[in-house]
Amino acid sequence: MVPSVVAGLDGSHESRAAAEWAAREAKLRGLPLKIVHVWEPMPEPLAQAHLLGKETEAHWRERVPREAADGIKLRHPGVEITMQQISGRAGEVLPEVAEDAELLVLGSRGMSGAGGFLVGSVGHAVITHTETPVVLVRAGEQAADEHEPDPAGIPSAATRFQPVVVGIDISGSADAVLAFAFEEADRRGAGLEVVHGWSIPPYYVYGLAADPEWHDEISRQEAARLTEALSVWRRKYPSVDVVAQSRLGSAADHLVDAARGASLVVVGRHVRRRPFGAHIGPVTHAVLHHATAPVAVVAHD
Repeated sequence: MVPSVVAGLDGSHESRAAAEWAAREAKLRGLPLKIVHVWEPMPEPLAQAHLLGKETEAHWRERVPREAADGIKLRHPGVEITMQQISGRAGEVLPEVAEDAELLVLGSRGMSGAGGFLVGSVGHAVITHTETPVVLVRAGEQAADEHEPDPAGIPSAATRFQPVVVGIDISGSADAVLAFAFEEADRRGAGLEVVHGWSIPPYYVYGLAADPEWHDEISRQEAARLTEALSVWRRKYPSVDVVAQSRLGSAADHLVDAARGASLVVVGRHVRRRPFGAHIGPVTHAVLHHATAPVAVVAHD
């Protein structure tokens, strides 16, 4: 089967933004885009009550996603785009559809105030039940948001991409996450910011109070570990300009801060194959809910 980028579309503003992002990503990757509309049938009592007329139902089930897909085709003429409609629960159907895809793209409502995402039950279910990388795109996301402003300070999609930001835990397996992040930066001709947050072990606390140089020594050790973890990837992608940040404190906070100037944020989640062990982890959870850039979640062992 030919690999593709898959986008979930339900007619909402956030899913439309996700489909537009997916079309741009499909062009970068040289892949076709499959837009999938999952129609969840009404419960039988509601269907029998005729609360939704046949014409209205047909409009939402067929016309709205079809018109949205037609608009995407017009705006992205160089991308092969197909539309598929499936009946079922989106949280169950989309992971199955994405099994042979390179990427699954979903929308997520933007939060007011500081910004970020509202990750609903469908998004959470999809992320935790597929090993395909999933990208969440907030409502209102525009191509120009991912690029540097032009020389006059005006948003533009014709300028250089802003950096890709990736958060890694160097105490675990970071290869899948780093591979995805380096590839995305390379495709965009963008820089890559690697963020590693670390904490001081409890047994060091009293020693640090007595000897502040311990803090500097731990900082050097963590920076050296990060440099070593990145060495093979720097050699593999010599054209990617890498900025490595090893900082004391919350990795989630550092990533959310870095996301304000990013075209894409990449985080990982551990694959847990036990029936009741699926979750996305506290750092990824925080980034999904508070980052203002699109967020890619990459599953890894």
